[in-house]
Amino acid sequence: MKNQEIARILYEIAEYLQMEGVAFKPQAYRKAGLGLETFDRDIEDLYREEGLKGLKKIPGVGESIAQKIEEYLKTGKIKYYEDFKKKIPASVEALTAVEGVGPRKVKIIFEELGIKNLDELEKAAKEGKIKKLPGFGEKTEKNILEGIAFLKREKGRFLLGEILPTAREVFAKLEKLKEVEKLSMGGSVRRMKDTIGDLDFLAISENPEKVMDLFVSLPGVVRVWEKGATRASVRMLQGFDMDIRVIPKKSYGSALQYFTGSKEHNIHLRKIAIEKGLKLNEYGVFKGKEMVAGEDEEEVYKVLGLNWMAPELRENTGEIEAAIREAQGKPDGLPKLIDYKDIKGDLHYHSRWQESDGTPIEEAALAARDFGYEYIGISEHTKTLKIEHGLDEKQLLHHISEIEKINSRLSQGSGGQLKFRVLSGCEANIMQDGSIDIDDKVLAGLDYVIAGVHSKFKMPMEKMTERIIKAMENPHVDIISHPTGRLIMKREEYQIDVKKILEAARETKTALEINSYPERLDMKDVYIKRAREEGVKMVINTDSHNPSQLHYIEYGISQTRRGWAEKEDIINCWPVEKLLKFFNE
Repeated sequence: MKNQEIARILYEIAEYLQMEGVAFKPQAYRKAGLGLETFDRDIEDLYREEGLKGLKKIPGVGESIAQKIEEYLKTGKIKYYEDFKKKIPASVEALTAVEGVGPRKVKIIFEELGIKNLDELEKAAKEGKIKKLPGFGEKTEKNILEGIAFLKREKGRFLLGEILPTAREVFAKLEKLKEVEKLSMGGSVRRMKDTIGDLDFLAISENPEKVMDLFVSLPGVVRVWEKGATRASVRMLQGFDMDIRVIPKKSYGSALQYFTGSKEHNIHLRKIAIEKGLKLNEYGVFKGKEMVAGEDEEEVYKVLGLNWMAPELRENTGEIEAAIREAQGKPDGLPKLIDYKDIKGDLHYHSRWQESDGTPIEEAALAARDFGYEYIGISEHTKTLKIEHGLDEKQLLHHISEIEKINSRLSQGSGGQLKFRVLSGCEANIMQDGSIDIDDKVLAGLDYVIAGVHSKFKMPMEKMTERIIKAMENPHVDIISHPTGRLIMKREEYQIDVKKILEAARETKTALEINSYPERLDMKDVYIKRAREEGVKMVINTDSHNPSQLHYIEYGISQTRRGWAEKEDIINCWPVEKLLKFFNE
């Protein structure tokens, strides 16, 4: 749990350094924060076993940052960070969450207007004070107000990628208790929603007191809301609440179904129960006073005339009707959802090999092979995205040549058979007029081309739709990355006509990306379902920038399952020969 905590501090230090106009260091702190956030070991255990030397094993963490992490683990503070907070005592994390408000703008509004938090920023913007500041203007002020309104709508929610690691740590600690006979997660985290409000745990135990004692004393608990004989509720340092309930064995399946939700799904089920002369609640399914189901979740659905369905589907979007049809042996039942083990490769990996702090392509390839993949696609940014050190045509040709050499090395010692393959790609920029920022002759030499919108997000719907469709009509563009451009709880999706986009994707045989990066999860599940219904192929990618982020694929798969997609809908479930044939066609 300390991993997330310290990563957040490193990100804030990067923001403070950027405010000061310091070169290079902000990127180093962000890279270290990312490495820590995605590191697969508890940092306290690592430090206890290996000391300072162990901390330097975290991707992006060198001597200086390792010492600061050590200081935090020993004292609970980092003096370097505390000094920044004294100098600019503003809520940097909250202010920079507003779209268009970067670290340097935070510094200006603090120094000019003394603004420290979102409420003060909103008040100043409504009073017309922001537009008068140097480098701001009326449009910026309007965007800030829109950004704050968006954040207010999202208040109280947390990214799945932020909460799931903590949920699993808590689960592992509870599961180790010999007093715990059975344990499950419930709520929106079991349904793998893109954002989570709180965490629910359900347990069976003959000695619930021990379970309650451990739960309220877990690392990261900052407040105990309630501690009873069979239920406890706590607030975590990250700001979300967790509940645990110890359930009688005979009611466990019914309680799990009830506390998984969604609310709309449960309301529909209760109506079905009433129509059958039954009563459904968290304690069981009853016919009069007789309990007819409850111990097993599948049994609860069966007695109501439904087949059990994956939690990701339970949003009352047609899954209940499909489960009834399936139980009756009719066609058009529940989808055979893509499984978490079905992905054969990731096609959106930024090695940044041309940068001094980038990941060598071969290192990325070996990490992907160890991850269980059959291939990985290296998709560097292209030239007009200067902030990401995008490649020009000459550099892309070098990139292709480098990948050919790596594939040659990987085939050595295996009789020339290439059991793992690196694919050459790029993530090109879709310009304002829909053109691509790389010459077609160079694009033609790549195994595949991803194209994405990385600028001018606020175009009118008609223009943005035309822009993306024109890019799809380029014969070399195979995939559209993060198609709606949303950043969850940070930036709304840009305005597009989804129907027209899906029609164009089908006609041009362009795959739409389901981006697994935790703050993107773009496309939304409702768009995935529509794409599947329209016969549009999709691809699940991580948009990784280092090997530790390959596990983000889980978030994209969960989003895809929530959109009812099956294995055949997703092109990177296919072997490489079939995949390349799709691109060539």
